[in-house]
Amino acid sequence: MVKRTILAVLVLVAACRDGVSPDSDSSASHVAPLQGSVISLDQQNDVFEWDPSGPDGTHIGKGFDPRNPHLGDAIVATFFWRGSTNTVVEVTDHLSDANHTPVGNTYTLVEYVTAGGLSMATYVATNVQGFSDADTTYDKILAVHAIFSDHVTGGVKLSAWRGVSAVTAQALAAHRSASGVGTGVTGAGPGAIPLDSGSLAYAVTMSGLAGFDRPADFTQISTGSDTSIVQDGEYAISGDGTPLDPQWSWHFNDSPQSTWLATVLALRPAAEHLVFTTQPSTTLPLLPITPPVQVRVVDDLGNTLTTFTGSVTIAIGYNAGLVMPGTLSGTKTVSAVNGIATFSDLSIDQPGNRYTLAVSGRGLIPAESVPFNIGPL
Repeated sequence: MVKRTILAVLVLVAACRDGVSPDSDSSASHVAPLQGSVISLDQQNDVFEWDPSGPDGTHIGKGFDPRNPHLGDAIVATFFWRGSTNTVVEVTDHLSDANHTPVGNTYTLVEYVTAGGLSMATYVATNVQGFSDADTTYDKILAVHAIFSDHVTGGVKLSAWRGVSAVTAQALAAHRSASGVGTGVTGAGPGAIPLDSGSLAYAVTMSGLAGFDRPADFTQISTGSDTSIVQDGEYAISGDGTPLDPQWSWHFNDSPQSTWLATVLALRPAAEHLVFTTQPSTTLPLLPITPPVQVRVVDDLGNTLTTFTGSVTIAIGYNAGLVMPGTLSGTKTVSAVNGIATFSDLSIDQPGNRYTLAVSGRGLIPAESVPFNIGPL
């Protein structure tokens, strides 16, 4: 790997404002979907703030300038500071207007790690709402900040991701952190985590001023520094569910020993699935099931995906034929229209109680109907 040395040092006087100017050392703009996943990096920004004696020194925050993320994104916020205790009271968001208008998304602490007088905490909010979608207006920029119980110096890395599951409990997957010390070239990493196919691995590290080699097979989000801390953020996708193990190499001085911290977490993609809108009803053998069976393609929150036009296939789930197995006839594969698939000519030839129908589609979580009868009752 090529050794990367931090050349730029940011010294930012933080009158603890949520800055909305581009303050990060470097950034990567990756807005195309990642290979093997519906997840894509939408927006990112980072900053270091430096004034522990200022009136707002209990506050570290940053705006998503120059453009807001999209509604429904997942936001990952990693805070870095000098200290050995998690003194974060809350992580919230607001607009960058004169009143700092609260937005109110919920940020969940996923990992906190500390060693050698350094701390790093990563928070996640899913399905973010309450701001102007993709807006570039200065006073409408979404800012995320942490409030601490005492004065701190440090910074924050923000990234917003499209295509992550909208339900936090479903979105959050494996995660872990680690720390260590070393001199010279020192390996650093949180350890491997398992991933579902198409999940995002978000990995971040921090240490004192030093160069580093980036982890293999990861893509850089951004790197940043102030006069004594360097941080780096990376991401990757496990297209086939293979575990991922981000490993940096820090290039420390020979003495004294230096401390590093590292965290990795996985976010699952949004799960599109099928639900029955119109369930099958009791029908005589060989006659069309009426009203026609209908299913929808929905997201994690139950919203119909009106852009879905793919194929949906239906089959007998539980075959309840009394004398012999029943056979389903009619058009069993149809194309969805505005996210809705309608099966208008289905019939089953054998009488029986408690048949079910099952629907499936490529890339969709399947569904099974409620039981129904074929016969007079």
